[in-house]
Amino acid sequence: MKRSIEQWRERGHFSNLLGRQIFCVDSGEIGRPTVFLIHGFPTSSWDWTPVWAALKETYRLVAIDLLGFGFSDKPDPHRYSIMEQADLCEALIADRKLEAFHVLAHDYGDTVAQELLARQNEGRGAGRWESVCFLNGGLFPETHRARLIQKLLLSRFGRLVNELSSKRMFDKSFSAVFGPRTKPTPEELDAFWTLIQHNDGKHTFHNLITYMTDREQHRERWVQALKRSVVPIALINGSVDPVSGAHMVARYREVVSSDHFIVELPGIGHYPQVEDPRAVVDAYLRFLRQL
Repeated sequence: MKRSIEQWRERGHFSNLLGRQIFCVDSGEIGRPTVFLIHGFPTSSWDWTPVWAALKETYRLVAIDLLGFGFSDKPDPHRYSIMEQADLCEALIADRKLEAFHVLAHDYGDTVAQELLARQNEGRGAGRWESVCFLNGGLFPETHRARLIQKLLLSRFGRLVNELSSKRMFDKSFSAVFGPRTKPTPEELDAFWTLIQHNDGKHTFHNLITYMTDREQHRERWVQALKRSVVPIALINGSVDPVSGAHMVARYREVVSSDHFIVELPGIGHYPQVEDPRAVVDAYLRFLRQL
């Protein structure tokens, strides 16, 4: 698993975007339709490795490590925001010269994608989106069931909680959001932790968690982005996710639409692309084929 992380880093490159060193992996098949991938919290673009090979057979894939994650810069102190992450994504889109592309997002990346979609709807976004697909994430702050550790990190004791957190605590809280039969292996947990720890990354947790506040502040803008989307939307969701599972999909059907492409994966938790990559690839390719 450690070698897998090393190979992932060797496959990618760093771009200086808005004054930050941002890591990106670009499969590079110029001329193919393109998918831009945005990962979740607290992990990185490495999350996409289970689905990478299957999607790469047909698509050029471009994946970013957002600021504060993975191999990208992790400034501290810093006021991280979804708006800044969206700006960095658009800077990478320009850097990679992506003109038209699909977007596949997960968790924290869903919120970044909602802001980017709002800009597309306003006619001022970078590139031209052809579709967007959301995996498990807090599309609605009212349905986001934050874990205790997230609430503690967001509190005034966040820095202290962060300093006291350990690999053992991470393994327990992270595994809890997976399905009962699809828990991460010890090797996978080690890999996730290694990427989180890279460049002293754990120190950013209490800073990055402010995305929960951003979701509350910009709820109307980001929900309206879904309702007014100028591109087709898909939702592929692990149903037993305690954070954004079946209850989030029910809210999506109520608030946005029940007519969109929606696939619910029974028995799967918060990381469907890791827990059941075949089901995610099958559903996602089915969505893209029908466009």
